Amino acid sequence: MTKQERFFALKISSIMATRLFGLFMIFPVFSVYAMQYKNTTPYLIGLAIGIYGLTQALLQIPFGYLSDQFGRKPLLIIGLVFFFIGSVVTANATDIIHVVVGRALQGSGAISAVLMAFLADFVAEDQRSKANAFVGMQIGLAFMLSLLIGPIITVNLGISGLFWVIAGLSIVALIIVTTLPYVKPHTQYSLSIPNIKQVLTAKLLKLDFSVFTLHLILTCAFIVMPVLLVENNIVAADLKDNWSVYLPVMLLSFVGMLPIIILAEKFQKHKAMILVAITIMIISQILFYQTSLTYLTFSTLLTLFFIAFNAMEAMLPSLISKIATDDKRGLAMGLYSTSQFLGAFVGGIFGGWIYNIYDLNSVFLFTTLMAIIWLGVMLTMKQQKTL
Repeated sequence: MTKQERFFALKISSIMATRLFGLFMIFPVFSVYAMQYKNTTPYLIGLAIGIYGLTQALLQIPFGYLSDQFGRKPLLIIGLVFFFIGSVVTANATDIIHVVVGRALQGSGAISAVLMAFLADFVAEDQRSKANAFVGMQIGLAFMLSLLIGPIITVNLGISGLFWVIAGLSIVALIIVTTLPYVKPHTQYSLSIPNIKQVLTAKLLKLDFSVFTLHLILTCAFIVMPVLLVENNIVAADLKDNWSVYLPVMLLSFVGMLPIIILAEKFQKHKAMILVAITIMIISQILFYQTSLTYLTFSTLLTLFFIAFNAMEAMLPSLISKIATDDKRGLAMGLYSTSQFLGAFVGGIFGGWIYNIYDLNSVFLFTTLMAIIWLGVMLTMKQQKTL
């Protein structure tokens, strides 16, 4: 990439990472700290964690389409304002229902598709895989940091303080957006059935299903994992020692995903590496269900989980950008991001429901089943130059 392309990719990834960092910071703590809200149940915990995915899913395609029509920058500003309002609502909540409402408002800032389309607008086609892999790794890094920093903030400022910090992050993202150029797209099209069908190809739909399942499993896992850490005496009840688990896991998983990314991008082995990552995910979920958890076993299994998760987060956007046509990229990214956040919502709903009706461990049976279905779907993916 040129110097300008690298700098633009850094800005886009910073906006994406800052926003997702805010969304993710509740993952490692909310299941435990949610008990201080009125009317809390395991089901409502899952709903509060996952509800942002529903509003994200509903609005990604409209945001992506409108960004194709009126430019990327105005939609980014609108989305981040919604995110800020939702963060303020959650920061002032005393009832878990208010948290659910605030998280839904946070999700209304559905700008992931707009950001990815914006990136593709300014990066040469032969460099987009590098740019998207860079953004994917930044998102993975944001998630890693959220698991480390979220508990530290919550221990010191409380769950309300955490949401105020998240509101502040939305302002940081807005400041970065103001430095981006405004460019009105040259091509105009209607949101018609024929145009929508152009982004409903078998290749794109399989990638959409991949990100749906990936984030379903992620959300389910983080309904369960904070409670498992406490119940198995791996960390203290206030989660202040979470960093001692997550820091080595994040470092090792980052190193572990690099060979997968290199083989996928440099040697065009995307299908093989996707299947490898899904297989690692299945193994981690089965072992979480069957294994007695200690610090060592929990850390090992979580490392496997994040090797798979981080590798998929880097590979999938790169493939979408290669397959989607230039004039429909915003729409294609909208469908992809819709699938991603719908997976988070479904994971929150089903993970909370299974936890409420059965037990924590049963959630891993559900995630294992979903990962096996995912593997079956991706086995049918054809290996081509772009795949």
